[in-house]
Amino acid sequence: MKIDREHLNKIAHLARLEFDENTADEMMEDMTKIITWVEKLNEVDTHGVEPLTTMSHEINALREDEVKNHLNHEQALESAPKRDADYFRVPKVIE
Repeated sequence: MKIDREHLNKIAHLARLEFDENTADEMMEDMTKIITWVEKLNEVDTHGVEPLTTMSHEINALREDEVKNHLNHEQALESAPKRDADYFRVPKVIE
């Protein structure tokens, strides 16, 4: 599929891309190469091939959710190096 100026403008609008008019021809050529490469994937016979859902052979170790005791905010603040009423005090990171 050849990408023309109309397709380029539509793709740029949908992807919120901005491009210089001088580079439009180069972008159309690059996108045409990409589409041509992707179209080649249609030539691969995938009959009988299971879809790949993960790259790992590991199996998730799932467990049931359990309600457990947890610290309330007073208990959590007891071990805080710095605190202010009901909050942890942390160093300023944004000027």
